[in-house]
Amino acid sequence: MNETLKNTMLFGIIAVLIIYVGFVQSWNSALLIVAMGLISSIMALGVNLQWGFAGLFNVGVMGFVALGGLAAVLIGMPPTEGAMRAGGWNVVGALLLGAGTVFAAIILAKTLAKGWLRNLAVIAMLVIGFFVFRGLLDPAVELVEEINPAQTGYLGGLGLPVLLAWPVGGLFAAAAAWIIGKTALGLRSDYLAIATLGIAEIIIAILKNEDWLTRGVKNVIGVPRPVPYEIDLQNSATFVERAASFGFDPVEGSTLWVKVLYILLFAAVLIILMWLSQRALHSPWGRMLRAIRDNEVAAEAMGKDVTARHLQVFILGSAICGIAGAMMTTMDSQLTPGTYQPLRFTFLIWVMVIVGGSGNNLGAVLGGFLIWFLWVQVEPMGLWLMNLVTSGMAEGSALKAHLLESAAHMRLLTMGLVLILVLRFSPRGLIPEK
Repeated sequence: MNETLKNTMLFGIIAVLIIYVGFVQSWNSALLIVAMGLISSIMALGVNLQWGFAGLFNVGVMGFVALGGLAAVLIGMPPTEGAMRAGGWNVVGALLLGAGTVFAAIILAKTLAKGWLRNLAVIAMLVIGFFVFRGLLDPAVELVEEINPAQTGYLGGLGLPVLLAWPVGGLFAAAAAWIIGKTALGLRSDYLAIATLGIAEIIIAILKNEDWLTRGVKNVIGVPRPVPYEIDLQNSATFVERAASFGFDPVEGSTLWVKVLYILLFAAVLIILMWLSQRALHSPWGRMLRAIRDNEVAAEAMGKDVTARHLQVFILGSAICGIAGAMMTTMDSQLTPGTYQPLRFTFLIWVMVIVGGSGNNLGAVLGGFLIWFLWVQVEPMGLWLMNLVTSGMAEGSALKAHLLESAAHMRLLTMGLVLILVLRFSPRGLIPEK
């Protein structure tokens, strides 16, 4: 079959499935699948850049996505009144002091000759710096968190247009990737996986526990949006009249219109990133990365700086995941650190890349839409199937109750089954790398 025709058919099947959801369930659900499919595709594109281009095993996707969400808060939310005056400047000073201590320790380690004296000096500087850092930070944090803790209790953000948070989320993730890459990319791939997983958990722990930064598990709600709020549209006579002309009531019309606007924004970002990724893939840089991926020893023997190239692509892929995280928090209009789970934001993204086709950007997009559709729809489909299977069983039957309760696990079963089938019958993915 012609490759273009095959790819068109695959995307066409997904489009038909989403349209079916619109007719059978609701168009609100169908448009939400499209919006989240676009975000998932961007995340898969970032992971594909790392794994498909360079063979880097990053299992800390969740942490980079969460940093993007943090950017949406720090950029878009208004500053908390009185927080900077109460203790905010001391918090900033403590953070700068901590960073300066680490930097000074690095300079000291490079300046002094190797030996016990250098080790003792570096340890002493880090220990003294840590206690000074905590002595300045802890009282300042308490003062900030005491400011109206029921609604704020944190520093807040800069109050800038929230769209700026999307590239800033990419910068946050890129900075974290640089730190990880400088320490772990020279090691074996399994050590990189351990490092990324551990640092992702550290990032989530910070977001959950540092109330002065993100309100912790109390969550930040009301993150500004780049599109109108539904209630504002419902109070607009012009919009209500226009929605009625299409046969929608104000509530349904406003929710659909907001999702359409989000879809347009997300699609624009995906198209730009897809174009840039394709240009990178077919550039000399992209061909060099694939050569390193296929035979790292041979590439290094030919004079290629393998670690530097790995660091570059690791930073770029992580930045894309950070952009997607900022987009998702913007659409949700809230940051909820407790919802960042490895299953959703790491494992599922890897399934998208593997099923779609590792090393193929179009495959990553296909996998993003397909796996997200299954993730959302499999549970209601499983419940329908279990109701059908148990329709002839007596009411109160223990087996019937067990089967109906098992429908909640259909997501995990389906993801595993899809992964096994693809690896068995199309091991290079639905759209393989050329």
